[in-house]
Amino acid sequence: MARHVFIADQLDDAAPGSTIQLDGAEGHHAAQVVRVRSGEELEIVDGRGRRVEARVIDVRRDAVSAQVMNVIDEPAPEPRLVVVQALAKGDRGERAVETLTEVGVDVIVPWSAAHSVSQWRGDKADRGVEKWRATARSSAKQARRSRVPDVLPLVATPQLRETVGSASLALLLDEGASTPIGQCPVPREGDVVLVVGPEGGLSDAERESLCAWGAMPVRLGPTVLRTSTAGTVAAGIVLAATDRWR
Repeated sequence: MARHVFIADQLDDAAPGSTIQLDGAEGHHAAQVVRVRSGEELEIVDGRGRRVEARVIDVRRDAVSAQVMNVIDEPAPEPRLVVVQALAKGDRGERAVETLTEVGVDVIVPWSAAHSVSQWRGDKADRGVEKWRATARSSAKQARRSRVPDVLPLVATPQLRETVGSASLALLLDEGASTPIGQCPVPREGDVVLVVGPEGGLSDAERESLCAWGAMPVRLGPTVLRTSTAGTVAAGIVLAATDRWR
């Protein structure tokens, strides 16, 4: 059976034979929800590429102690996959973050597009970003990732200029495009940026700006996908063309 995965923010001093304690929310989850037992093997990651294989030596009400068996530092994958995800109504934004994390996306950029039904203003923007970050952290554990995707602060369209312009490849998902996404050669390094529009579609001004900054309009297929699923499907197509999935 696959080992359960937990997150600890500080694993810098982990070494074979040393002891790690999971406490707080993560310790409670391990002890009371997952119900790990002494002698059970588990994995602890720091969200930045370090994976520790350990064996449980003590379980208390809200804490678990484990002895380190092995430490693995996993290199950052190339190319880096960045998804600019337009805000979506209801819980569809969080659904997008969840599946983007599962598929292997490295950076998620919340985007306040012109036609986004949902708009984050003031404190709502901070709360929305934190909710997306919590979703990415939880989904990364489920997906057994050692790296939690970076969820960046909310941006408006003008702030995408640098993200798109500096990419090795930037693709704009557009149902009206003639080029299938599968026909685009994917670079071996650098950033691959996928721009996913809102339920209401892209405005003409957004399309014009993004293309002027270097984004290539591409289509996914014969059907129109929700904004909550389009990015995940596109990411899977891109990743399948890289060494990351080989």
